[in-house]
Amino acid sequence: MKGPYSPSTRPHPELRQKALDALCEAFADDRLAIEEFERRVDRAHAATTVADLQSLLADLPGSLPERRSGSGIEPTGTSATTAPPGRPVLAEDRVREQSLALAVLGGTQRTGSWTPARTNWVISACGGAMLDFREAPMPRGTTELRLFACCGGIEVIVPPDLRVECSGSGILGAFDWEAVIPPDDPEGPLLRVSGLAVMGGITVSVRRPGESPGDARRRRKLERKAQQRLARGQRDR
Repeated sequence: MKGPYSPSTRPHPELRQKALDALCEAFADDRLAIEEFERRVDRAHAATTVADLQSLLADLPGSLPERRSGSGIEPTGTSATTAPPGRPVLAEDRVREQSLALAVLGGTQRTGSWTPARTNWVISACGGAMLDFREAPMPRGTTELRLFACCGGIEVIVPPDLRVECSGSGILGAFDWEAVIPPDDPEGPLLRVSGLAVMGGITVSVRRPGESPGDARRRRKLERKAQQRLARGQRDR
């Protein structure tokens, strides 16, 4: 495998997830039998080094991605051998109390390594707003995201390693969100999203860093196919 990985490096959760995705894809494409798929998934969850993950994919096409500082695989500002698991946490002295984003007859967006406030208001009126939290360092505790869309739209993108709670309504509009499986750290940052869409739309979707909407749809399709095959195999036993 290319890149500055050390076989003894502790695997970052992002890297472990990519290995699990590769196993799901191989299972969905009938390149792994159900017993072998289950065995490798168990080993992937128990892996304590990068070498452990490498061994699971050695006979499958493709490889784990290179580790690059700031890529989302390694938290910015840490080394490959000392990077702690989990997403970067924003220091309390850098957290603003309030922020406001307006999209009135126009658009606004927050992407990359931007800094959310403790409470974030987003208003879209005949415009569009997009907030991408995939590379945003989050403060500990709860971050509030309060949305209002009137004859406009608001898109929120969250990574799978961030705890998210959603509540909202649509009046002649829609408030849609994708269910997020909580990460292992219940004490980590929490994003609480609430909103109202009036003749407009609000969406909250889960995408991994660098993942396009098409890539996300393909990944979810493969995951559903793998889960269905796994369920059928367990019933047939």
